[in-house]
Parts: sequence; structure tokens; C-alpha cells
Amino acid sequence: MKEYDFIVIGSGISGLSFALRAAEHGTVAIVTKKEAAKTNTAWAQGGISCVRSEEDSFEKHVSDTLDAGAGLCPEDVVYKIISNGPAAIQELISWGVEFDTHPGENGEPEVALGREGGHTERRILHHKDTTGREIEDKLLGASRKHPNITILEHHFAIDLITTAKLAIASPPRCVGIYALDESSSEILTLRSDRVLLCTGGAGRVYLYTTNPGIATGDGVAMAWRAGCEIANMEFVQFHPTCLYHHSLNSFLITEAMRGEGAELVDKEGRRFMTEYDQRGSLAPRDIVARAIDREIKKTGGPCVFLDISHKPADYIRSRFPNIYKTCLTVDIDITKDPIPVVPAAHYQCGGVKTNVNGRTSLPGLWAVGEVASTGLHGANRLASNSLLEGAVVSKLALEDALKTLSPANNHEVLEIPEWETGDVADVDELVVIYHNWDEIRRLMWDYVSIVRTTKRLQRAATRLHNLQREVQEFYWNFRVTTELLELRNLVEVATLIVDSAARRKESRGLHFTLDHPDRNDQECRHDTILKM
Repeated sequence: MKEYDFIVIGSGISGLSFALRAAEHGTVAIVTKKEAAKTNTAWAQGGISCVRSEEDSFEKHVSDTLDAGAGLCPEDVVYKIISNGPAAIQELISWGVEFDTHPGENGEPEVALGREGGHTERRILHHKDTTGREIEDKLLGASRKHPNITILEHHFAIDLITTAKLAIASPPRCVGIYALDESSSEILTLRSDRVLLCTGGAGRVYLYTTNPGIATGDGVAMAWRAGCEIANMEFVQFHPTCLYHHSLNSFLITEAMRGEGAELVDKEGRRFMTEYDQRGSLAPRDIVARAIDREIKKTGGPCVFLDISHKPADYIRSRFPNIYKTCLTVDIDITKDPIPVVPAAHYQCGGVKTNVNGRTSLPGLWAVGEVASTGLHGANRLASNSLLEGAVVSKLALEDALKTLSPANNHEVLEIPEWETGDVADVDELVVIYHNWDEIRRLMWDYVSIVRTTKRLQRAATRLHNLQREVQEFYWNFRVTTELLELRNLVEVATLIVDSAARRKESRGLHFTLDHPDRNDQECRHDTILKM
């Protein structure tokens, strides 16, 4: 057993910024299932939202967030996160993060601000169209240099260790984790009284997603098995503009492109978004995604198009270099050609229920970022608020953890048993895992995507509950592997999404059902809370 003052599960903006701050107070283990740089953060193109200009204000940013969230964002939570944004940005800069600048009125460089859908002002800080990669690289570099931080790459967090599971007669709390060392297949016991979940989302539960392969809902599934409250899993955000191409079917076309003048058009070049919302292509993501879905079904075409070719070619290549170069690899010149796009699963607005400080319902466990549900995103996330949430709430979580229990306190001596598994035979039937994985993703795409019905949800629930039993039986008959652990978590999270969606008898934000097509402010539940 190895002991640390803090255990961080995940290595994106939430985990790394927490670790860098926590390392000033004690030892930190960062547990990440692949290379540390492989995170959802690294895939973020657009930027991070923050009030920076004199024309903008916290109140305007709050108002935009509340509007996008469709009535489910607690205003006090939204204001606290947004008002802490400027300080969080300065901290990122102090760790070496560089944002794009332009000459100010006095000739001195000032941060360039972009605009995205749902924002009434320019407030998106960016680094070209690879903002997430810039943040990931600089924070990871700083973390690797810190003597109090240990980064455990290729270590898969299997389950949280709780006093309840240890049958200790005390109030339930988290006291560590079990983790699979993929290089040795050894199960490690990592002990800490302060565990942070920042494992990202669950986009891989769907057949088509903008998320990397790591996004299998591990944190939500672990927290659920440990008895934590889970909130609002029905609100899955589909990014409106994922590149439609057989060889690059997970490549995101950032919303920042629409913020700089790109327009959604059909194959004839007709701009159709004003038929759905007066804001046109700059409407919030839930509206745009449903509009594209409707246009595709109405026309029978496989996609719609995003056109920025009316802007100067040099500007396009300078502002969106990664998208320009990537599209060229499939013979699309975005300075001349419209980009074929379709919606794809993108962001999990629900998650492990926490307060604004990231505290979960299980003492000793905090959750930050996409894995968590602070309420900031409500029923629909406002573009680029997610990186902001990760940077701000990770700081609030550390402050809360230090108040709850100082690292100066010695760890309580606990007898934690080694990991128990079933039959230790190796998994020689990987085809079964891949088949179940594929079935879950297709089922979720067909029955639980942008537009839902009660009958589709019922069918999905029936099949998923059967799959859960199959996976659980498989889980105990074989030695654990990354593939098996991801499948176990995937089916768990898919079931939570379906069960949550079935409970909301209205259409709101990202949850749209043909059986209840209207928003119901009188009888709606504010949060869909699931408990084990």
C-alpha cells in the first residue's frame, strides 16, 4: 500500500491545476489510465471563457450562462465560478500558458478575445485552435518538474475504497483507490483521505463522438458504485459541427469558427439557421444540433456544411491552422470549400453531484470538471465554460479539502485488504468485449441521442440492464484488463443516462423527447438525482 496526502484521478486541466496547488501542501499522486497528455482537455479547440473587456461584465456572462442552461443553473454557483475566472486565468499564465494577443490601443499586446455561440460578448481566450493542447502541455510540464507530484501513467483506477466497503463502523468516507498497473497487471492499493475525481466525460458511450478513446465514464461509474449521488445525466451535449468524413469521424470543428463568421448552410448553400433561431449560427449548441438533425432528416442528405470561405484565406489559415491542415489531409480546403459537418456526442453536463467546491456526497471525495455536476451547465453547457469550471473549481476544491482535513494530520491506520478478483484466467474472448461495446454505442446512438421517445428509452433500458448482468458475470470470471474495466464503466454510465432521461417528462435544453415536446416550468424537477 502506498500513501499520499492527495490522490488525483485524471490529468486534464482540473487534475493538473489541483495537483500543482496541492503539491504546496503535501504529496500528490496523479493516476491516469494512458499517457498523461491524453485527456479531453488536450482536445479542446475553442478556448476558455472569462470576462476581460470593459464592454463585458460578470453579470452579462452569468446571464448568458443562465440562458443557455434553460433554467437549471443555480445563479449563486454560476456567479461564483465566473467571478473567480480572472484569477484562475492569471494562474494559468503563471504556469506558462500562452494565449493569443493583438496590439492594444497603446501598441502594447493584449489578449485577443473570440466569441462563440450563446455569448453576447467576446470573452473567449484562445491559443489558435489548439487551446486545450497549450494548457495541457504547460500544466503537465510544470507538474512533471514538481518534487511532490508523482505521475502514475498507464494506471487504471478500478474502484474507490470506502469505509463502508471495509465494513468499518463509522460514517462512510473515501480512503483511497484500487488501481491496475497496466505494465505489470498488478492491482495497487493507494491510500489517501483526499481523493479528487477529474476523469472527464463519457462520449464513447455513443457511436459518434468528438471525444478521445479515453472518455468512457470511469469516474461517474466509480462514484456510483461507491454510493455517491449522480445528477442530470440525461443532459448530453451534442456538438453541432463534427467533421463528416469516413477517415476523420471524430474531428471537431470548433464553435469559434462560427464566432468568427462561419455560416451553416445546406448543399445548395442556403443559410438555414435563422429558420430555427434569430441568432442564426450563433445560437446555443442544443438549438443548433437539433436544427442540423432536422435538416438532415428533412433533406435526406448525410450532412450539412459549415462555410467560412468568404473570409480572407490568410486569416483562416492563421486563426484556424490545425483545422486547415487537418482538412487538407482529406482534400478539403476550408479557404475555398464548405466543410461537411454532423452533430456528435461531445460533453456530459451531468455527473457526480457536487457543491460549488467540488465536494461530493461521500466525505473524502471531490469531483471537478466534466465528471462532476456543480450546476454550472444546467440543461445545456455554454461554449467554453468547461475549461473555466475546471480551473476555478479545482482551486475551490483544494481549499475545501484543506479545511476538511489538513495534510499535517497523520493518516488513520487502516487495514485495507488487497484486491480480490474472481477466476484469474486471462481474457481470451476479447471479441465478446468488443461486441458488447459496439452494441452499447449503437443502441445509445439510435435510441438515446439528440431526439428521444419514451418507447426508445424503454427499449434501451431493457437491453442495457441485460448487458449489465452479462458484463458483471464476465467481470468476475476473468482477470481485469483495461478493455474489461472500460466496458464495465461504459454500460454503467449508459444505464444512468437512460434512467435519468426516462424520469424527465419534458423537453429542456439537451433533453428533447417527442412524447413531451414542451418545457414544463411548473412541474419539472430541477435535478434528476440518482442514488444507489
